[in-house]
Parts: sequence; C-alpha cells; structure tokens
Amino acid sequence: MRILVQKFGGTSVANLECMKQVREKTLAARAKGYKVVVVLSARSGDTNKLLALADEYSRDPDPAEVDSLVSTGEQVSVALFSMIMKDAGIKARSILGFQVPMKTDQAYGKARILGIDSEKLTALLDDYDVLAVAGFQGITEDNRITTLGRGGSDTSAVALAAALGCECEIYTDVDGVYTTDPNMCSTARKMDRVSYDEMLEMASMGAKVLQIRSVEFAKKYKVPVHVRSTFTDTPGTLVTQEDSTMEAVLVSGIAYDKDQARVTLRDVPDVPGVAYSLFGPLADKGVVVDMIVQNPSRNGKTDMTFTVPRGDLKKTLALMEEIKQETGAAEVLHDLHVCKVSAIGVGMRNHSGVAAKAFEALRAMNINILMISTSEIKITCLIEEKYTELAVRTLHDAFGLDKDSMLG
Repeated sequence: MRILVQKFGGTSVANLECMKQVREKTLAARAKGYKVVVVLSARSGDTNKLLALADEYSRDPDPAEVDSLVSTGEQVSVALFSMIMKDAGIKARSILGFQVPMKTDQAYGKARILGIDSEKLTALLDDYDVLAVAGFQGITEDNRITTLGRGGSDTSAVALAAALGCECEIYTDVDGVYTTDPNMCSTARKMDRVSYDEMLEMASMGAKVLQIRSVEFAKKYKVPVHVRSTFTDTPGTLVTQEDSTMEAVLVSGIAYDKDQARVTLRDVPDVPGVAYSLFGPLADKGVVVDMIVQNPSRNGKTDMTFTVPRGDLKKTLALMEEIKQETGAAEVLHDLHVCKVSAIGVGMRNHSGVAAKAFEALRAMNINILMISTSEIKITCLIEEKYTELAVRTLHDAFGLDKDSMLG
C-alpha cells in the first residue's frame, strides 16, 4: 500500500473554494496510486474565535476545557472536507485525534505526542481511500482531549507520516522555504532543499513555515517533508537529511525573531550558584531563556543579561524583583525593542570566518550588536528592533543569498 500524508493549514481550508483546491491536490495524489491521509487545521480565524469565547465565558478558563473547546475547529474542517470528497466519488471519512488515537501527555495547550496506533490507521486505509484527520488534537491516557499548541497540525502530520513510514507534504500559503522572509527582502530565494538542522534553527528563530516540533519529529524519524503551496503547482522545498551539497554552502538562510525582550539584573553577588538562583525559578515557571551574558566580576558583583519571549516578560520581571530582594542586587532593567537576527547554515561546521563576515557587514551599516550567541550551524546577534529589516537585508547580501545565486 502506497501512503502519503498531506497537511493543509487554516488559510487552505478557509472556505469552500479553498477546500476545493485542497480536494484537487488530494485527487492528484489518488491518481498516482496513493492512499491519502489528509491532516487539516481549523479554518482560518476559527481557533481565535473559540479562544475569545473561552475568555468571554470565564475569567480564568480551565486549560483542559479550553482544549476541548478549541479542538472543535479541526472537527469542522475534517467533516466538511470528507463531505466534498464523497461528493467527488471518493471513499473518505473523517477521523478525530482520539479516534486515531493520537496519545499525548497532559500538558494542555502544548501537549506532546507519546504514540500513534499505526495498525489501526492502516486497517482503516484498507477500507477508505482518503482519511481526513483532525490535526492539532490528541488524547491523554485518561481520555481527556488535548491540543498540541499553535502550528500543532504540522506536528500531527509529520507524526502520522513517521508512524506510517511514508512521506509528508505540508501545504501552506507560501510556495516553500526561502533564504529569508521575502516580505522583508525582495532578493529572497526559494530553496530546493534544506536540512533538518537548518530548518530547526529557522523555526526556532520564528520562521513560520513549519512548526519546530514537526521538524524535530521529521529529523528523529527521517521523514522527508515537502513544503508546498496549496494555490500553485510549484515543486516547493524538500526538508531532508543533510548531504555534501548542503555542506558546500556557507550560509543557507537569514532568520529573525522580534518576539524577544532583554532583561538585566545589575550588581548581583558574584558567588557560586548565582546563575542557578536566577534561572532555576525561571525554568520552574516554564520561561524559555535564550541568550545569556554574565559580565566580568567587579568588586564581587556582576551583571546578568538574558533574553526571553515577550509574552513571558511580565512573569520574568516579577521573578527578578523577588530575586533582587533575596540577593541584594541593585536593579532590574528590561528592553522590549530588540530583535534576534541569525545566519544559519550547515556549511559553518567546515568553514571559518562566518562570524567575522557577519559582524563586519553589520558594522558597515552602523548596526550595533547588543548580544551574541552561536551554535554549530548558527550565529545570532541581538540588535535594536528598528534595524531588523536593514540587518536582514545586509546579511542576506553579505552571504550572496540573492535570487541569482547558484548556491544551494
């Protein structure tokens, strides 16, 4: 049995005309001999409406009940899609997360997948040509509905492809993965192929083409993922294992993330355990800390500076005020107007001078670097938010990632 998983996002199923285009993609796969598992998101705007309802009816909505509520958006999509597939003469049925079953933990609103019953799905595919599966949904061991977080349908689709041992096509409103945001840089170029590691770094930096957990799944289970447009027939981008041609490219893409805030705790006692006293409580509260800089000690005191998502800033500042009182630190400072800009590429593993080239390019445009962090395949600079577009274009040009480049 040849199986293919196709995933379509909210804009792809926003209305009847959009769903008919989705149907054409699925019918084309059927014509090639595939049994198709179609993973659908809620129609564009439906999830936000449901979340607004929760806030209207409750001052403090219970997370488990919120998941039960918002999961109905995907239920609408798969039911409607199954109807139009049946009208086209295709043996189809809708499947909800608990019917797969898509087993998850109990982290409501951001549940993680624990397992999928692939035998049950395979048996259903013996009877049906198309299964319309609700993305974003899962079920706990004690039968409570969960959701996987924003973009969770991507994760649902890749997890299903991993369980079924097949490829996965992610259809969206863009026609692939670009060297940077084409809305910000007119010379951005669509990539034919990108490695799992590069895509992970791009997703972590806020690139919204794929949800980061879906890429983690794809890498772990070696699932080839094709990113394509619902509204065109262009080939798109293949997210796959790294090969020698990818390593030959110095930098593959430039990413940015404006969802950042910088926090500094000044004049903290420079003693063993000071870092844990700051970051332990943040971890306990689920705050993800990214860049960290500790200044050299002066008179037994030091400054600790780090970045957090803007949505966690209020929580972070409250914790830092408590820690300031406990440690005798001088003050807590913060800055919302910052942005991370990164140069990403597996070629960095085998080439030197990438950081120097990036720093020189930013210096030439008078862009000050506030903080720096690196990984094996990424160099990230924290800059003032007002320079984001200029920095992205500057780095994109500096590494030759324009439309005419033969790289990648």
